[in-house]
Amino acid sequence: MANRLSVIATRTGDDGTTGLGDGSRTPKDAPRIAAIGDVDELNSVIGVLLTEDLPAEISADLLAIQHDLFDMGAELCIPGHTALTDDHIARLDARLAHYNAALPPLREFILPGGSRGSAQAHMARTVCRRAERAVVALARVEPVNPPVRQYLNRLSDLMFVLARCINQHAGQKDTFWAGAQARK
Repeated sequence: MANRLSVIATRTGDDGTTGLGDGSRTPKDAPRIAAIGDVDELNSVIGVLLTEDLPAEISADLLAIQHDLFDMGAELCIPGHTALTDDHIARLDARLAHYNAALPPLREFILPGGSRGSAQAHMARTVCRRAERAVVALARVEPVNPPVRQYLNRLSDLMFVLARCINQHAGQKDTFWAGAQARK
């Protein structure tokens, strides 16, 4: 990364704008910046999840996802740049099928929680949904490569399934939602 980021405090954003990868500047509250920020936050939340005691297979998948999210951030940062492809979506679909196969079917909604790792995976799921909403909002005003939106949609599903797998690994049961009538 030879001096790619030699200065961190440039002060160029003091006017409320930020630089994109193509050299242009845009307001810090623009839809593109909101999407980039939510994807960055998702990557950070997954980083926190990776500090938990996880099965090696899940850790490896999450690390690969972090790299994909960094590529996604680059794609969002450089208008017209493409980094994600249908192959990325197919890989998530395959991992989703793999992890789902080891879980009992759900007959009720579950509450986020159980083990700490599972709760962190649920946090990643919700941040992922927010990032997806930001990308959809961006796509209303600027072109967005469809695999970006699809990746986030699949990833939120995968994070839900991983939360269940992490509970299973920790010996925790999922907590099932009890409707209002059942709680009376």
